[in-house]
Amino acid sequence: MSIASAPASRDLSVDDLAARILDGDRAVLARAITLVESRKAEHQAKAHRLVQALLPHTGRAHRVGITGVPGVGKSTTIDTLGSNLTAAGHRVAVLAVDPSSTRTGGSILGDKTRMAQLAVDANAFIRPSPSSGTLGGVAAKTRETMLLCEAAGFDVILVETVGVGQSETTVADMVDFFLVLMLPGAGDELQGIKKGVLEIADLIAVNKSDGDNAVRARAAAAEYRHALHILAPKSPNWSPPVVLVSGLANEGLDAMWAEVERHRERLSATGEFAERRRSQQVKWMWSMLEDRLMQALDRNPAVRARLPDLESGVRGGTVSAALAVEEIAGLMGL
Repeated sequence: MSIASAPASRDLSVDDLAARILDGDRAVLARAITLVESRKAEHQAKAHRLVQALLPHTGRAHRVGITGVPGVGKSTTIDTLGSNLTAAGHRVAVLAVDPSSTRTGGSILGDKTRMAQLAVDANAFIRPSPSSGTLGGVAAKTRETMLLCEAAGFDVILVETVGVGQSETTVADMVDFFLVLMLPGAGDELQGIKKGVLEIADLIAVNKSDGDNAVRARAAAAEYRHALHILAPKSPNWSPPVVLVSGLANEGLDAMWAEVERHRERLSATGEFAERRRSQQVKWMWSMLEDRLMQALDRNPAVRARLPDLESGVRGGTVSAALAVEEIAGLMGL
Protein backbone atom coordinates (compact mmCIF):
# COMPACT_ATOMS: atom_id res chain seq x y z
CA MET A 1 0.00 0.00 0.00
CA SER A 2 1.30 3.44 -0.84
CA ILE A 3 1.82 6.07 1.82
CA ALA A 4 -0.89 8.23 0.29
CA SER A 5 -3.52 5.50 0.47
CA ALA A 6 -2.75 4.30 4.01
CA PRO A 7 -5.52 5.39 6.41
CA ALA A 8 -4.69 7.29 9.57
CA SER A 9 -3.66 5.16 12.54
CA ARG A 10 -6.68 6.30 14.54
CA ASP A 11 -8.89 4.55 11.95
CA LEU A 12 -6.99 1.27 12.20
CA SER A 13 -7.54 -1.38 14.82
CA VAL A 14 -4.65 -2.65 16.92
CA ASP A 15 -4.62 -5.83 14.81
CA ASP A 16 -4.47 -3.82 11.58
CA LEU A 17 -1.70 -1.58 12.92
CA ALA A 18 0.30 -4.61 14.02
CA ALA A 19 -0.15 -6.37 10.68
CA ARG A 20 0.96 -3.35 8.67
CA ILE A 21 3.96 -2.69 10.90
CA LEU A 22 5.02 -6.33 10.54
CA ASP A 23 4.62 -5.87 6.79
CA GLY A 24 7.12 -2.99 6.93
CA ASP A 25 4.66 -0.15 6.22
CA ARG A 26 6.76 2.88 7.13
CA ALA A 27 3.84 5.32 7.07
CA VAL A 28 1.89 3.22 9.56
CA LEU A 29 5.04 2.75 11.66
CA ALA A 30 5.45 6.53 11.88
CA ARG A 31 1.79 6.95 12.84
CA ALA A 32 2.05 4.21 15.44
CA ILE A 33 5.04 5.97 16.99
CA THR A 34 2.98 9.16 17.13
CA LEU A 35 0.32 7.12 18.93
CA VAL A 36 2.94 5.93 21.43
CA GLU A 37 4.08 9.52 22.00
CA SER A 38 0.56 10.84 22.58
CA ARG A 39 -0.42 11.87 26.09
CA LYS A 40 -4.10 11.13 25.58
CA ALA A 41 -5.31 8.26 27.75
CA GLU A 42 -7.13 6.50 24.92
CA HIS A 43 -4.05 6.74 22.69
CA GLN A 44 -1.81 5.41 25.45
CA ALA A 45 -4.14 2.46 26.05
CA LYS A 46 -4.18 1.63 22.34
CA ALA A 47 -0.38 2.01 22.12
CA HIS A 48 0.11 -0.37 25.04
CA ARG A 49 -2.08 -3.00 23.37
CA LEU A 50 -0.14 -2.53 20.13
CA VAL A 51 3.25 -2.96 21.79
CA GLN A 52 1.96 -6.05 23.59
CA ALA A 53 0.71 -7.52 20.29
CA LEU A 54 4.09 -6.90 18.63
CA LEU A 55 6.24 -8.06 21.55
CA PRO A 56 6.79 -11.59 20.17
CA HIS A 57 8.29 -10.03 17.03
CA THR A 58 10.88 -7.92 18.88
CA GLY A 59 14.24 -8.51 20.52
CA ARG A 60 16.38 -9.66 17.61
CA ALA A 61 17.98 -6.32 16.74
CA HIS A 62 21.33 -4.91 17.78
CA ARG A 63 20.49 -2.11 20.24
CA VAL A 64 23.38 0.35 20.37
CA GLY A 65 23.52 3.58 22.35
CA ILE A 66 25.81 6.37 21.14
CA THR A 67 26.89 9.43 23.09
CA GLY A 68 29.60 12.06 22.95
CA VAL A 69 30.37 15.65 23.81
CA PRO A 70 29.07 18.43 21.54
CA GLY A 71 31.22 18.74 18.43
CA VAL A 72 32.49 15.16 18.57
CA GLY A 73 30.80 14.34 15.26
CA LYS A 74 27.96 12.11 16.44
CA SER A 75 25.59 12.85 13.59
CA THR A 76 28.28 12.41 10.92
CA THR A 77 29.47 9.16 12.48
CA ILE A 78 25.94 7.77 12.80
CA ASP A 79 25.18 8.82 9.22
CA THR A 80 28.27 7.06 7.85
CA LEU A 81 28.01 4.00 10.12
CA GLY A 82 24.32 3.60 9.33
CA SER A 83 24.98 3.88 5.60
CA ASN A 84 27.71 1.23 5.87
CA LEU A 85 25.27 -1.06 7.66
CA THR A 86 22.46 -0.60 5.15
CA ALA A 87 24.94 -1.25 2.33
CA ALA A 88 25.79 -4.52 4.09
CA GLY A 89 22.12 -5.54 4.11
CA HIS A 90 20.97 -4.24 7.49
CA ARG A 91 17.94 -2.07 8.17
CA VAL A 92 18.79 0.77 10.54
CA ALA A 93 16.60 2.89 12.80
CA VAL A 94 18.07 5.96 14.51
CA LEU A 95 16.25 7.18 17.63
CA ALA A 96 17.16 10.06 19.90
CA VAL A 97 16.83 10.75 23.60
CA ASP A 98 17.04 14.49 24.15
CA PRO A 99 16.37 15.75 27.70
CA SER A 100 16.96 19.33 26.55
CA SER A 101 13.83 19.01 24.42
CA THR A 102 11.78 18.98 27.63
CA ARG A 103 12.84 22.59 28.12
CA THR A 104 13.29 24.00 24.64
CA GLY A 105 10.87 22.08 22.46
CA GLY A 106 13.71 20.14 20.87
CA SER A 107 16.21 20.85 18.14
CA ILE A 108 16.91 17.23 17.29
CA LEU A 109 14.86 17.49 14.10
CA GLY A 110 17.99 19.01 12.61
CA ASP A 111 19.62 15.58 12.74
CA LYS A 112 17.56 14.55 9.73
CA THR A 113 19.37 17.25 7.83
CA ARG A 114 22.80 16.42 9.26
CA MET A 115 22.30 12.70 8.51
CA ALA A 116 21.95 13.40 4.81
CA GLN A 117 22.67 9.87 3.59
CA LEU A 118 20.39 8.04 6.01
CA ALA A 119 17.59 10.57 5.57
CA VAL A 120 17.11 9.37 1.96
CA ASP A 121 18.01 5.72 2.54
CA ALA A 122 15.07 3.36 2.01
CA ASN A 123 16.54 0.98 4.58
CA ALA A 124 16.92 3.62 7.29
CA PHE A 125 14.47 5.37 9.61
CA ILE A 126 15.26 8.47 11.71
CA ARG A 127 12.99 9.47 14.58
CA PRO A 128 13.57 12.29 17.11
CA SER A 129 12.48 12.03 20.73
CA PRO A 130 9.18 13.57 21.88
CA SER A 131 9.37 17.32 22.41
CA SER A 132 7.80 17.44 25.88
CA GLY A 133 7.65 15.63 29.19
CA THR A 134 10.22 14.38 31.68
CA LEU A 135 13.37 12.51 30.70
CA GLY A 136 11.77 9.38 32.13
CA GLY A 137 8.76 9.88 29.90
CA VAL A 138 10.92 10.51 26.84
CA ALA A 139 12.91 7.36 27.60
CA ALA A 140 9.75 5.27 27.95
CA LYS A 141 8.54 6.46 24.57
CA THR A 142 11.95 5.72 23.05
CA ARG A 143 11.84 2.16 24.41
CA GLU A 144 8.41 1.55 22.92
CA THR A 145 9.48 3.14 19.65
CA MET A 146 12.47 0.81 19.60
CA LEU A 147 10.16 -2.20 19.89
CA LEU A 148 7.92 -0.92 17.09
CA CYS A 149 10.96 -0.46 14.84
CA GLU A 150 12.20 -3.97 15.60
CA ALA A 151 8.78 -5.39 14.75
CA ALA A 152 8.91 -3.45 11.47
CA GLY A 153 12.08 -5.31 10.51
CA PHE A 154 14.84 -2.91 11.55
CA ASP A 155 17.66 -5.11 12.83
CA VAL A 156 19.96 -2.31 14.03
CA ILE A 157 18.64 0.32 16.45
CA LEU A 158 20.99 3.24 17.12
CA VAL A 159 19.85 5.28 20.12
CA GLU A 160 21.56 8.65 20.25
CA THR A 161 21.73 10.60 23.49
CA VAL A 162 21.75 14.28 22.61
CA GLY A 163 21.94 15.57 26.16
CA VAL A 164 24.40 14.92 28.95
CA GLY A 165 24.46 13.40 32.41
CA GLN A 166 21.37 11.42 33.30
CA SER A 167 20.43 10.81 29.67
CA GLU A 168 23.57 8.74 29.16
CA THR A 169 22.68 6.35 31.99
CA THR A 170 19.09 6.23 30.75
CA VAL A 171 20.19 5.20 27.26
CA ALA A 172 22.74 2.70 28.59
CA ASP A 173 19.89 1.01 30.46
CA MET A 174 17.89 0.42 27.28
CA VAL A 175 20.58 -0.85 24.89
CA ASP A 176 22.89 -3.85 24.57
CA PHE A 177 26.02 -1.87 23.72
CA PHE A 178 26.96 1.66 24.80
CA LEU A 179 29.44 3.49 22.55
CA VAL A 180 31.14 6.70 23.68
CA LEU A 181 32.65 8.97 21.03
CA MET A 182 35.61 11.09 22.09
CA LEU A 183 37.81 13.71 20.45
CA PRO A 184 41.62 13.67 20.10
CA GLY A 185 43.42 15.59 22.81
CA ALA A 186 42.80 13.29 25.77
CA GLY A 187 44.52 15.56 28.29
CA ASP A 188 41.80 18.18 28.00
CA GLU A 189 39.07 15.68 27.28
CA LEU A 190 39.64 13.55 30.38
CA GLN A 191 39.24 16.66 32.50
CA GLY A 192 35.83 17.34 30.99
CA ILE A 193 34.20 13.92 31.13
CA LYS A 194 32.58 12.19 34.04
CA LYS A 195 34.01 9.01 35.43
CA GLY A 196 30.49 7.57 35.24
CA VAL A 197 30.47 7.77 31.45
CA LEU A 198 33.57 5.60 31.21
CA GLU A 199 32.09 3.15 33.70
CA ILE A 200 29.07 2.47 31.50
CA ALA A 201 30.96 2.46 28.16
CA ASP A 202 31.31 -0.78 26.20
CA LEU A 203 33.66 0.90 23.72
CA ILE A 204 35.48 4.22 23.40
CA ALA A 205 35.89 5.51 19.85
CA VAL A 206 38.26 8.42 19.28
CA ASN A 207 36.68 10.23 16.36
CA LYS A 208 38.25 12.64 13.85
CA SER A 209 41.47 10.61 14.06
CA ASP A 210 42.44 11.01 10.40
CA GLY A 211 44.89 13.38 8.77
CA ASP A 212 46.64 15.89 11.02
CA ASN A 213 44.79 14.53 14.06
CA ALA A 214 46.30 11.03 13.77
CA VAL A 215 49.13 11.53 16.27
CA ARG A 216 46.92 13.26 18.84
CA ALA A 217 44.28 10.58 18.37
CA ARG A 218 46.72 7.78 19.15
CA ALA A 219 47.86 9.63 22.26
CA ALA A 220 44.24 10.13 23.30
CA ALA A 221 43.48 6.45 22.78
CA ALA A 222 46.38 5.54 25.07
CA GLU A 223 45.02 7.88 27.75
CA TYR A 224 41.54 6.37 27.52
CA ARG A 225 42.94 2.83 27.70
CA HIS A 226 44.77 3.78 30.86
CA ALA A 227 41.62 5.36 32.34
CA LEU A 228 39.59 2.25 31.56
CA HIS A 229 42.29 0.01 32.98
CA ILE A 230 41.93 1.50 36.46
CA LEU A 231 38.12 1.21 36.45
CA ALA A 232 36.27 -1.98 37.26
CA PRO A 233 34.54 -3.15 34.04
CA LYS A 234 30.75 -3.38 34.21
CA SER A 235 30.89 -6.91 32.78
CA PRO A 236 33.21 -9.74 33.84
CA ASN A 237 33.05 -10.97 30.24
CA TRP A 238 34.04 -7.80 28.41
CA SER A 239 36.87 -5.28 28.59
CA PRO A 240 35.91 -2.11 26.69
CA PRO A 241 38.25 -1.57 23.72
CA VAL A 242 39.43 1.82 22.49
CA VAL A 243 39.42 2.30 18.72
CA LEU A 244 40.34 5.09 16.29
CA VAL A 245 37.67 6.18 13.80
CA SER A 246 36.78 8.96 11.42
CA GLY A 247 33.09 9.32 10.70
CA LEU A 248 33.78 11.91 8.01
CA ALA A 249 36.43 9.84 6.20
CA ASN A 250 34.66 6.52 6.90
CA GLU A 251 37.73 5.04 8.55
CA GLY A 252 37.65 2.43 11.30
CA LEU A 253 33.86 2.14 11.41
CA ASP A 254 33.75 -1.42 10.10
CA ALA A 255 36.23 -2.51 12.76
CA MET A 256 34.21 -0.65 15.39
CA TRP A 257 31.04 -2.47 14.34
CA ALA A 258 32.92 -5.78 14.48
CA GLU A 259 33.47 -5.06 18.19
CA VAL A 260 29.71 -4.59 18.64
CA GLU A 261 29.11 -8.03 17.11
CA ARG A 262 31.94 -9.61 19.09
CA HIS A 263 30.46 -8.18 22.30
CA ARG A 264 27.08 -9.75 21.56
CA GLU A 265 28.63 -13.11 20.71
CA ARG A 266 30.72 -13.18 23.88
CA LEU A 267 27.92 -12.11 26.25
CA SER A 268 25.42 -14.44 24.55
CA ALA A 269 27.77 -17.39 25.07
CA THR A 270 27.84 -16.76 28.83
CA GLY A 271 24.13 -16.00 29.21
CA GLU A 272 24.84 -12.42 30.27
CA PHE A 273 23.25 -10.93 27.15
CA ALA A 274 19.86 -12.52 27.81
CA GLU A 275 20.03 -11.71 31.52
CA ARG A 276 20.82 -8.07 30.77
CA ARG A 277 17.80 -7.85 28.47
CA ARG A 278 15.57 -9.35 31.20
CA SER A 279 16.90 -6.90 33.78
CA GLN A 280 16.26 -4.01 31.42
CA GLN A 281 12.65 -5.11 31.01
CA VAL A 282 12.15 -4.99 34.79
CA LYS A 283 13.82 -1.57 34.99
CA TRP A 284 11.52 -0.43 32.19
CA MET A 285 8.49 -1.59 34.16
CA TRP A 286 9.56 0.36 37.25
CA SER A 287 10.38 3.43 35.19
CA MET A 288 6.93 3.40 33.62
CA LEU A 289 5.30 2.83 37.01
CA GLU A 290 7.14 5.79 38.50
CA ASP A 291 6.10 7.92 35.54
CA ARG A 292 2.48 6.83 35.95
CA LEU A 293 2.54 7.66 39.67
CA MET A 294 3.98 11.10 38.95
CA GLN A 295 1.23 11.71 36.39
CA ALA A 296 -1.41 10.72 38.96
CA LEU A 297 0.23 13.05 41.48
CA ASP A 298 0.24 15.92 39.02
CA ARG A 299 -3.41 15.38 38.07
CA ASN A 300 -4.77 15.10 41.61
CA PRO A 301 -6.70 18.34 42.29
CA ALA A 302 -6.25 18.15 46.07
CA VAL A 303 -2.50 17.72 45.71
CA ARG A 304 -2.23 20.50 43.15
CA ALA A 305 -4.10 22.86 45.45
CA ARG A 306 -2.00 22.06 48.52
CA LEU A 307 1.43 21.59 46.90
CA PRO A 308 2.44 25.28 46.53
CA ASP A 309 1.95 25.92 50.26
CA LEU A 310 3.81 22.74 51.20
CA GLU A 311 6.70 23.60 48.89
CA SER A 312 6.84 27.10 50.36
CA GLY A 313 6.85 25.71 53.87
CA VAL A 314 9.63 23.25 53.12
CA ARG A 315 11.67 25.95 51.38
CA GLY A 316 11.17 28.33 54.32
CA GLY A 317 11.99 25.73 56.94
CA THR A 318 8.58 25.83 58.64
CA VAL A 319 7.48 22.41 57.37
CA SER A 320 9.70 19.33 57.36
CA ALA A 321 10.10 17.43 54.11
CA ALA A 322 8.92 14.24 55.82
CA LEU A 323 5.72 15.89 57.05
CA ALA A 324 5.03 17.33 53.59
CA VAL A 325 5.45 13.89 51.99
CA GLU A 326 3.11 12.35 54.57
CA GLU A 327 0.42 14.93 53.80
CA ILE A 328 0.78 14.49 50.03
CA ALA A 329 0.62 10.71 50.42
CA GLY A 330 -2.51 11.10 52.53
CA LEU A 331 -4.14 13.26 49.86
CA MET A 332 -3.33 10.49 47.35
CA GLY A 333 -4.84 7.86 49.63
CA LEU A 334 -1.51 6.11 50.11
